[in-house]
Amino acid sequence: MNSKVERFNRLLDLSMDYLEDGVRREHREIEAGAGIRKEDSLTTIEAEIAACSKCRLCENRNKTVPGKGVLNPKVMIIGEGPGAEEDKTGIPFVGRAGQYMDKWMDAIDLKRDKDLFIGNIVKCRPPGNRDPHPDEIEACRGYLERQIKILKPSLIMTVGRIAAQELIGSSSGIGRLRGRMYDYMGIPLIPTYHPSGVLRNPENYRKPVWEDLKAVRKFLDSL
Repeated sequence: MNSKVERFNRLLDLSMDYLEDGVRREHREIEAGAGIRKEDSLTTIEAEIAACSKCRLCENRNKTVPGKGVLNPKVMIIGEGPGAEEDKTGIPFVGRAGQYMDKWMDAIDLKRDKDLFIGNIVKCRPPGNRDPHPDEIEACRGYLERQIKILKPSLIMTVGRIAAQELIGSSSGIGRLRGRMYDYMGIPLIPTYHPSGVLRNPENYRKPVWEDLKAVRKFLDSL
């Protein structure tokens, strides 16, 4: 605070003391910024997720999986939830499906450590890899939205039915939702199939995924 302003405020305090009580009282110094919420950060969110007990998923988790990647990514990839390998490591998409997804990204010249942030709708593994329940999704929604605000990705790509339905706000299947661009929190969104689904059924899903990946690359090249 400016020294002249400080002296003026102290004189006002002293004047009020003598007018009211005839004595001088002690006045605590107030730090600049007191009462103002500190700027949010990925580290803060990660710590909150690690301590979270808002839903039943916390009961059987080994590790939380908040997400991993770079700030201001070209693409933020969002799946539905961690699997067994992610639950062990705390890192998203490290199993077979994640390794396959890395090949998708290579095909459109994107790298995890340079261009991407990868996360999920829920931050703890649903038992048996079941679909996350609505209350579990809602418990994690605030974390995801705060991450998106901080990260400011150029594009969001959802993988799988659950992530697409939740962010687009539709009950339609992924086959109907893909092939178009949407908006989430003011950010363009392209949905596609989950890599695990493509691994199970490459004949039906590999071609549409490639079309979606080309749409991602085309959008990024237009920026």
